[in-house]
Amino acid sequence: MSTHLEGVFEVTSWSEDQAGGLEGAAKVTTAGIGQRFTGGIEAETKWDMVMAYRDDGTADFVGYQRLQGRIGDKAGTFVLKGLGEFDGKEARTHLEVVPGTSTGELKGLRGTGVAVAPMGSTGTFSLDYDL
Repeated sequence: MSTHLEGVFEVTSWSEDQAGGLEGAAKVTTAGIGQRFTGGIEAETKWDMVMAYRDDGTADFVGYQRLQGRIGDKAGTFVLKGLGEFDGKEARTHLEVVPGTSTGELKGLRGTGVAVAPMGSTGTFSLDYDL
């Protein structure tokens, strides 16, 4: 049976660059985003993300988030795959632990979850996991 956890995150850094080429095409960017998780996961994280924007400012995005920290009393690293959308007010990301990426005491981690980030520098996350 999976364990459920919840917490909050804070955006600690953000850099975003527009991809070049194909003038007149939709805006596509790459972003590097740092976050700090607290609550059910205590970790420093780094997102590498690609975003496709629509003319109305909404966007879809996909990326990988590397985490280093703790789940409960177990320490290690793992990678989350994220697929999400920004509706102009809130970003909602579906998360999945990438199999085979966990290390240390988190080796073998599996799970899925969601992150929700309204405009601003903080948001919430949840994860249902097995270890």
